[in-house]
Amino acid sequence: MYKVHFEDRFILISPEPDRLQKYGLFHKFHDTAALYGLISDFQSDTSIPSINVYGPNIKHIWKIFRIYFTEVGAAGGLVMHSSGRYLFIEKKGKLDLPKGHIEPGEEADKCALREVSEECGIKGHRIVKVLEPSYHTYSWEGISYLKKTSWFLMHYTGPMISEPQEKEGITKVEWLLPEEISKIRSSAWLSLMDLINVSILRP
Repeated sequence: MYKVHFEDRFILISPEPDRLQKYGLFHKFHDTAALYGLISDFQSDTSIPSINVYGPNIKHIWKIFRIYFTEVGAAGGLVMHSSGRYLFIEKKGKLDLPKGHIEPGEEADKCALREVSEECGIKGHRIVKVLEPSYHTYSWEGISYLKKTSWFLMHYTGPMISEPQEKEGITKVEWLLPEEISKIRSSAWLSLMDLINVSILRP
């Protein structure tokens, strides 16, 4: 399955209808034009909370879906301190994890390590596990982008720096225990909650 976030709404692509949760719309894939019309309508009509697009050839649907967008790559880190706390930041009024665009010729893991250092001011963190990527869309100057963010679980034993890196647009830094994470649900992106539900709350 593939889940693509449109801010706090999403489209799920699956081989069969997903009956485990409610969707605003179900759409069985038939042809490219119908799918692209559906995406365009979903972008403009924010009253639709979610769509489940399904069909037996999910790889083909995903390929067609991606062609609609201009693709960009990013990478970030879920940092676990030796104390058991996890690093979160606040950016643009939303709690998030440190991440950023992959530079030309840069590997995703190197980008993730660099972005964590730049946005959070820590050093000595190391990757211990590759996590599932996330996908979200945004529009800029009339172009629709699909961003794939590669995520990595990192371990860190140094000082728990809490001063925000204002030059990076960070307004808050928090180190939370797993049992404290529920308090951020109302101020975090849906894509972030999906990631931490799988990686922290249900490892």
